[in-house]
Amino acid sequence: MALSVLDRKLIVWSALFVVSQANIVRLLGPAGPKVLQVQTAWSERRYREILASMGDAETARFRSHYFPDLVHPAIYAMALRAGARSLTAKASLNPESVPGPATVRALAVAPVVSAACDYIENIVGLTLVDNRNLISDKVVRSTTVVSTVKWVTAAGSLAYLSQGFVRHWRRNLLG
Repeated sequence: MALSVLDRKLIVWSALFVVSQANIVRLLGPAGPKVLQVQTAWSERRYREILASMGDAETARFRSHYFPDLVHPAIYAMALRAGARSLTAKASLNPESVPGPATVRALAVAPVVSAACDYIENIVGLTLVDNRNLISDKVVRSTTVVSTVKWVTAAGSLAYLSQGFVRHWRRNLLG
């Protein structure tokens, strides 16, 4: 089975995602776990505790990840959308697995929503690292909701695409 143009686009965007994610992990180093903690903090007190737990070097690493993370959302959105286009094209070869118009629309919109939420989260996070006087329960809770929407839309898209590709490969490669 030859790779289609859509398959090649999916491979390229997925490879760019892996490289981008690896770079962010490299930049964060030991500050990595703090990212998820900040994204799931539900109070001003907890957010401040997380930032206060970092020394100067860890804070610098934490801050540095935001700059490549301003490109990263576009990369993963493109990878997810390429996956959706590729899977939809494959499904059209097998009529019983063609997704409905609402599913196709959701697969097109969810990565964009996720990326938009990620941009909001990154801008707020970068701002709060150096302007701690702006940290409030309202800002933290709003940003945590945005982070949750980001994760749900990205993970939901990935889960749908993963099960679709597994079904396709099992049917076409294993007979």
